[in-house]
Amino acid sequence: MPNAPHLNALDQIAASLSALETETGPVKLSGRVTQVSSEAVRVSGLSRVVCLGDLVQFEGRAGVRQGEIIRLDQKDVVVKPLERVTDIGIGSVASVMGGFTIHPDMSWRGRIINALGEPIDNAGPLTHGVEAFLLDRAPPPAMNRSKISEGVRTGVRIIDLFTPLCIGQRVGIFAGSGVGKSTLLGMLAGFGDFDTVVVGLVGERGREVREFIDDILGETLAHSVVVASTGDESAMQRRLAPKTAMSVAEYFRAQGHNVLLILDSATRFAHAARDVALAAGEPPVARGYPPSVFADLARLIERAGPGSSGEGSITGIFSVLVDGDDHNDPVSDAIRGLLDGHIVLDRQVAESGRYPPVSVLKSTSRLADRAWSRDQQELIHRIKGLISHYEDTKDLRLMGGFQTSGDEKLERACRLVPRIYEALRQRSDQVAPSDPFADLAAALSADT
Repeated sequence: MPNAPHLNALDQIAASLSALETETGPVKLSGRVTQVSSEAVRVSGLSRVVCLGDLVQFEGRAGVRQGEIIRLDQKDVVVKPLERVTDIGIGSVASVMGGFTIHPDMSWRGRIINALGEPIDNAGPLTHGVEAFLLDRAPPPAMNRSKISEGVRTGVRIIDLFTPLCIGQRVGIFAGSGVGKSTLLGMLAGFGDFDTVVVGLVGERGREVREFIDDILGETLAHSVVVASTGDESAMQRRLAPKTAMSVAEYFRAQGHNVLLILDSATRFAHAARDVALAAGEPPVARGYPPSVFADLARLIERAGPGSSGEGSITGIFSVLVDGDDHNDPVSDAIRGLLDGHIVLDRQVAESGRYPPVSVLKSTSRLADRAWSRDQQELIHRIKGLISHYEDTKDLRLMGGFQTSGDEKLERACRLVPRIYEALRQRSDQVAPSDPFADLAAALSADT
């Protein structure tokens, strides 16, 4: 047996390692810090044993710090700390911790956590589930997913009428700042018929986080999980928060729940991903955005939707903060192409005092035909035609350059559209209507 001594040697080494781990804990792979800047830290000695996205732990003067590997070179790696640090020096020890994981549990409903899955609601420690969920999970295989076929009533009249949603659909709410985006998100979270609601608040002001939870989410928090990363936190944490929220939603989907995922906002996730990519040395290609930003957006959004057979679904609502009210900026344009529909909030509609300020003509749902009946679809198309004719001639009519007399279609539009607009008004605290079509019919019954 010529290999016996070799096997014995391997057994002895394995036994020694096991004994060492028993005495001192698991053996960690470590390197040394060679360069520190305000954006990133370089570590030598880890290039051949780590992968992009691995978690690294530093031994700083004020305690333990963490960061993510964002670039690999031949001799060293680039690590982006999770927080701005000033106590990491040359020669500090950096240990590999593996990939970012969380352990969701059913008891997380009603809790508020940060991007790292740690509680921030002063309600005690979290109960950790058995299964570990990577924050950067791959989307489900396309051929394993269930089909989307069932509509869902949101309780927001204008959405249920003109851009109806289906269970498992992914839709975007596009709006400039201060138009009413957060209020609409709160209405959708409170009225929808979902088992669990997961809310990701990314880059928000601290005041807005508390107000959203207390005033807008309200009693819905009892069956919700809120992941919050405020605007003063690092780009790494703002980049991780949507992934944490998505992983939590995936856990509940695996339990058979119909999950509503609200991410506010995807734009701030893109901003954080841009900061990280630029720190890794990527060149900007589209108004300052590196290519990996758009790949990260596609990967994140694709994780939502229906699960495999026997699982639930994730209905995703992604708010998009339109920079400068330009709906064709690179991020808005990219996200619009990834979603199953988009709801556009119009500043002029909001200034006229009509809430929710949804632009009926600019908004669309690509799965509307699966939520409407044939008669409902025909009715909505006719109403949209009237609204289009009314809006197209509005400026000329106000200047007196266009007369309604003699044009039967325009006369009908001028008579009905203001009443339609009035019927679509809805307060944020208003009880969800049982049948939006019946309400609209009642409002127009005198003219039909």
